This record gives sequence, structure tokens and C-alpha cells, in this order.
Amino acid sequence: MNELDVLAARFERDRPHLRTVAQRILGSADEADDAVQEAWVRLSRSDTGDVGNLTGWLTTVVSRICLDMLRSRTSRREDPAELPEDLPVAAPGPEHHAIQYDAIGPALMLVLDTLGPSERLAFVLHDTFGVPFPEIAAIVGCSPAAARQLASRARRRVQGQPAEGAGDPVRRREIVEAFLAAAQGGDFDRLLTLLDPEVVLRADPASVRMGANALVNGAAGVAGVFNGRAHAATVALLDGVPGLVWMADGKVRVAFLLSFDDEAGWIAGIEQVADPSRIAAVEIAA
Repeated sequence: MNELDVLAARFERDRPHLRTVAQRILGSADEADDAVQEAWVRLSRSDTGDVGNLTGWLTTVVSRICLDMLRSRTSRREDPAELPEDLPVAAPGPEHHAIQYDAIGPALMLVLDTLGPSERLAFVLHDTFGVPFPEIAAIVGCSPAAARQLASRARRRVQGQPAEGAGDPVRRREIVEAFLAAAQGGDFDRLLTLLDPEVVLRADPASVRMGANALVNGAAGVAGVFNGRAHAATVALLDGVPGLVWMADGKVRVAFLLSFDDEAGWIAGIEQVADPSRIAAVEIAA
């Protein structure tokens, strides 16, 4: 038996688990089979000699393939196939809530289809398979904190709960408008009053290629990034949460997703996103 045969036999042992992951993310048996087959193609062409946990590696690969498939969907939606009760499922994580995919059906799939691709993937991977947020963040291309927010927002929508911060959208918008005005006016001291002292600014790889720093810690550092700048930015709702966007040629080129400390009344985190596929997955309203 050659090396490829050994790898194929190893892959077949993981196929049921990988198919479960793909089907519960995509909601389509046919698409799940396609995703798993693509994972095998990538495995057969990769050097996995240094991979310590091949099952985890394959789960990551399948998840990324599924995320790409979700992002590429247009108006077409396949009705989900019934999931057999005996599909093997990894143990759920400690934050697993009421949603049990063993009984998944068309009604739940309709709710899942209202989620953005990143939200849906974060929710399924964490709440069903217990995948840690740092691993989900690596798949989606965001910070662990942002991955946690994606899963939390999706969970609330699936369970019919109001969105986070929905009770105080006006105050959040006022904070963002004040932050933008201070940034454009070069009011460094005012920026400091609107930022959590331990605020973190993270930029995705596309933003880094545009010249942004991948990570900036602390209110002084983040205020320095925005001070006297952001003249082309405007306030917008990003997935229903006030944030900032920079537009060019009528298209959003960079989005700044904000998290808030509502009790303190300041911005707790900023994620700078320039990846077009990630921006396309965000619902943006002026």
C-alpha cells in the first residue's frame, strides 16, 4: 500500500464526521458531498507530514470550503435534506444552547438562511461541534472576540431574541458620530474619552496589505490611528450595529465593525475589514 492509499484510508475514517460538519453548515446533502470531496482533493495535494491532528486539519479545510460555498450562493437555495439520527457528532462545547441539530428541519434552515455566512459558520461550529473561537477566527478571518460575537448574534437570531444592543441604538450611534467627528477634527483628547482604555483595533489581512497595522492595543494607540484622519468615512449600520465605512466609486472598500461597552459609553473594540468577500457578507445600511 503506497502513501496515497494510506492517506485515502485515513480520510475515509473521517469522512462521516466531515460530512456531518459540511451538511450542518450548508443544509444540503449534495453540497456537503461536494465540500468533502474537495477536502480530499486538497488533502491529496498537500504535505501533511507535520500535521499533528489530521481530523482537526480536515475539519478546518471543510469549514473553509463551506464558508466559500455560502458566500458564493446567490438567490438559489436548496431545501435541506433530513439528517439521519445516527450521524456521528462531536461533543458540543460548554456554551451549547437549546438548538439541537439532530432534529434540524426546514423551519430552522429558513432561520439559518437569514444569517450571514460567517455568522452561520461560527454558530454551527461552536454551538454544535464545540470548536474553540480562536480556531473559528482563523477560518473566518477575524479576531476570536469577533468570532464570539458572530456566534452570539446568530444564536440570538435563531432563538428569536433581540439583537445585542437593540435597546440602545441611538446612544451607540451618538458615540460613533462623536468618534468620527473627533477623528476628523483631530481632537485626540475627545477620542480618548470615547475609547475603552484597553480597546483593541484589529485589521484583516486585506487591510494590512493596504498599510494598516494588524493589531493596535490601548486607547492612546487607537486614537493615534484615527486622529486627524477618517475624512472619507461615514457612519453606517453594519449588521444592525452602528459602525463606520469608507467608500470609493460607490462601493464600500473598508468597514469598521465596532463593539461597545454600553455601561461605560465607549467603544470597546474595532475590527477593520477590507476583504471584499467579508464586506459582502455584512448587511450595510447608511
